[in-house]
Amino acid sequence: MKTAKKLRLGPLPKTENVKLTFACPASLKADLDRYAALHAQAYGEAVDTEKLIPHMLEAFMAGDRGFRRKAQQSPPSPAQA
Repeated sequence: MKTAKKLRLGPLPKTENVKLTFACPASLKADLDRYAALHAQAYGEAVDTEKLIPHMLEAFMAGDRGFRRKAQQSPPSPAQA
């Protein structure tokens, strides 16, 4: 079998989690499930779609220059302190 192209989201680190529930369109859920399948193929370890979402959001926010610039200028919220 041909090795899958590396995905933007690499192997998942172990982290402490807080439960968060959200609703999304069925089409997005289907895309997330497909991504999870490709991630499992690329890295040889099955992962639940729900486990990918926080890492995807983290990668998105890390790549958002506007957010990073504003986050550096403002003090942390009480929840972050």
